[in-house]
Amino acid sequence: MRNPKRMDLFLLLRPLTAFVTRPTAVSAGVQGRGLNSCFRLRSAEKNGLGRLQRRHFSPLSIDAAANTMVKTRRFITVKRFEGEPKPSDLKLVEEELPPLKDGEFLCKAVWMSVDPYMRAYAPRVPLGMTMMGSQVAEIIESKNPKFKVGQNIVGYFGWQTYSISDGSESAKNGLEKPFIIPDFKGLPLSLALGVLGMPGNTAYFGFLELCQPKSGETVVVTGAAGAVGSIVGQIAKIKGCKVIGFAGTDEKCKWLTEDLKFDAAFNYKKTTVAEALKKAAPNGVDCYFDNVGGETSSEIIRHMNDYGRISVCGSISTYNATDIPKATVVQMPMISKQLKMEGFLVHRWSHRWEEGILQILQWIKEGKIKYNETVTEGFEKMPTAFINMLRGENVGKAVVKV
Repeated sequence: MRNPKRMDLFLLLRPLTAFVTRPTAVSAGVQGRGLNSCFRLRSAEKNGLGRLQRRHFSPLSIDAAANTMVKTRRFITVKRFEGEPKPSDLKLVEEELPPLKDGEFLCKAVWMSVDPYMRAYAPRVPLGMTMMGSQVAEIIESKNPKFKVGQNIVGYFGWQTYSISDGSESAKNGLEKPFIIPDFKGLPLSLALGVLGMPGNTAYFGFLELCQPKSGETVVVTGAAGAVGSIVGQIAKIKGCKVIGFAGTDEKCKWLTEDLKFDAAFNYKKTTVAEALKKAAPNGVDCYFDNVGGETSSEIIRHMNDYGRISVCGSISTYNATDIPKATVVQMPMISKQLKMEGFLVHRWSHRWEEGILQILQWIKEGKIKYNETVTEGFEKMPTAFINMLRGENVGKAVVKV
């Protein structure tokens, strides 16, 4: 390790699916680094934060020009998030990276991911550190024979434009090491951050392994129009289940039913859970994929059938809370209906990672799974994309074109 001070932080963040880099590039030597994808949306200004419009596009091509001395831009945390994050909580800095050492490679970020877990774990990251996150990057210089110039990789390198890695840093500290993106059969590389990446495998393993769905059963998904929930619902349909989704706008609900073929979708801001399930699931719920937590989850659990299964993926309804959230207790329905509830981190299945990606890729090619990306353009708009994602303004996966 080039900076032993990083060890405490990695031990702290070991459960995360993100990588946090050291405080400074010059004094610390090497920072975490990145990856590559493609699909897009443009950002129009609204109240200082971009409101996103979705569109599709073709893969991005980047010139690979090796450089021995490169300046990287990165966002560091300068203030703890209080409630909803603010742009002023982060600071954009520029630093010069050192020349490569033997065994290292330099990569240029092309696409970056913004995900709910970043908000959940941000309080654990020391101030002054690079904001955590994964990216798709192109290798532009290499002294490592396993990582060749021109290859596209995914890595948990944080919010920075250029990164140096030896290809094993993350793995040494209990996180996923950078990996070369497999052949997506003509699909955009940006999907490596979404349906063909961590969110896709979160849906695949988190739903199939924990809920064990059976044909004819009723499945409820919250956060159903997000990167994970939208894939869970489609996998449930593939398995022959009735699928009910909850989302935050009528537009999202329309997308779920008309495009993704959910059996029903409800705007939780307009319809109560009890009313929705009385209408769409009069015979109860067998499987629940929980992305939101809070009172919504408590109510869904009370409508579950005997021996129902609950996969707990997230609790986004509470991430911006300033006080400890309270929800109706679930112990009695858990006991009386003999329910099974289990939380998970997707890297539990890291040894089967390729299995999930290849299966979802096959389903996409067969027309059984559709996807959408909400794209913000410009590295400087990372905070904007992050805040908008937490507000639920994305449909499908939220990514940033660097």
